[in-house]
Amino acid sequence: MIDDLYSARILALAANMPRSGRLAAPHGTGEATARLCGSRAVVDVVLDADGRIADFAQSVKACALGQAAAGVLGEAVVGASAAEVVAARDALSAMLKAGGEGPEGRFEGLRALRQVADYPARHASTLVALEATVKALAAAGVSPPL
Repeated sequence: MIDDLYSARILALAANMPRSGRLAAPHGTGEATARLCGSRAVVDVVLDADGRIADFAQSVKACALGQAAAGVLGEAVVGASAAEVVAARDALSAMLKAGGEGPEGRFEGLRALRQVADYPARHASTLVALEATVKALAAAGVSPPL
């Protein structure tokens, strides 16, 4: 059953984490840690004049599930509004914890993590990059609906 969790798709996403690293002059930085396992993400954002993400970098130390979620995030986040990021975080959380359908639109790739719902101890790690991104947006002065 654990082999189903770490599918080839999840491992491929984890191995390809776009926008890895840190930005030299971010508008906001956010950090999140999953207490149970210690997975950690630090995210930097630069916003455009409309408050959308113009540049993004992430430093993620997490299990394959957290890295896979960060991989999807890194591919899709540039151009996103704070509302889109918060909606993706909330939809991913609902998918993992309450049988929700998962994120739509630019973050629909996070649905590949649907099987994590059966492993509650892995939920926080899977959410850590999105949580850090929401905090980075808040630190940049964007008031996403938390």
